[in-house]
Amino acid sequence: MVKQLCILGSTGSIGTQTLDVVRAYPERYGVYAICAHRSIDKLIEQAREFKPEVVCIADESLYEPLREALQDLECKVWVGAQAIAEVVTMPSIDIVVAAMVGYAGLRPTIEAIKAGKTIALANKETLVVAGEIICDLAVQHHTPILPVDSEHSAIFQSLVGEDRSEIEKILLTASGGPFRTYSLEQMKTVTAADALKHPNWEMGAKITIDSASMMNKGFEVIEAKWLFGVPVEKIQVLVHPQSIVHSAVQFTDGAIKAQLGAPDMRLPIQYALSFPERLASDFPRADLFALKDLTFEQPDLARFPNLGLAYEAMRRGGNIPCVLNAANEVANLAFREGRCGFLQMSEVISETMAKAAFIAKPSYEDYVQTDKEARKIAESLL
Repeated sequence: MVKQLCILGSTGSIGTQTLDVVRAYPERYGVYAICAHRSIDKLIEQAREFKPEVVCIADESLYEPLREALQDLECKVWVGAQAIAEVVTMPSIDIVVAAMVGYAGLRPTIEAIKAGKTIALANKETLVVAGEIICDLAVQHHTPILPVDSEHSAIFQSLVGEDRSEIEKILLTASGGPFRTYSLEQMKTVTAADALKHPNWEMGAKITIDSASMMNKGFEVIEAKWLFGVPVEKIQVLVHPQSIVHSAVQFTDGAIKAQLGAPDMRLPIQYALSFPERLASDFPRADLFALKDLTFEQPDLARFPNLGLAYEAMRRGGNIPCVLNAANEVANLAFREGRCGFLQMSEVISETMAKAAFIAKPSYEDYVQTDKEARKIAESLL
């Protein structure tokens, strides 16, 4: 049977590469719904190629131009955050690819879980902000959450057939980003254009900046805690500049299992869609004979304090990871817009975490209010 996909964030990096997988396997995957924030031209192009049942855009000012552009197609055109939260529940959808950027992905992912859809999760902020609620709902509704991030896919693949109680340590790899060898003095003057030049991966602007500051890796530590049920103390970050070992698991007998491959996001996307099968592909192969070295380094928390802030947020618990995410989204955007220096991002996040009200056992409504409060604090610090 053809599995029908709803792709949240279809015009972004993960969304467009998911559509590459659909192109390769049209007999296996169909596109039932595509959703984007405001990339209307690309959304129109995708609608014309894949002819989904529903096309949804978050920015309400773009509804009329989108509807007019697609009036010759037999598809529904929906608009707004409420519509995106509703489209994921449609009965014909089998898999929701959660690839929206940031906090905006939380609500539709919750609704998709409640509707019993398989979740191919690329939006790490969902678990960063509300990991406990997400995991509880997934158990309650028997909803599989399959990781799309290359690192978490590698861990997931390394755990197939293993008893998770035998995990001694998760080894989460990081490329180190474009500033891995920069001094603190050099990092004071880097620009967004500098930070967007990632050495190994092609990603959207927000996640590329997060990678440069290592906040992305901090988020992945939190995500790994929830996905694999391990305490944060058992998650170790290794800087691996070659991005060939995507992550590994060390077991209680001392054995380490790792997943290796070329840095190509289509591989973990395809694995999440096809699991438990492996599908043949023509994706680039990692040529181990051509590699001179595979190296691993300790992360430097003095130069990249965001990673330490993520560990701190997880240890404090409650709504603090939500505060971390909200402050980072504000600081990240400010840096991209030239309103904030690269190192200042960490200062804004740290101070926001210190000032925001702490809630030990937050509800969904608490997360909504925490997100608003933290954004307001972070903006006031810029």
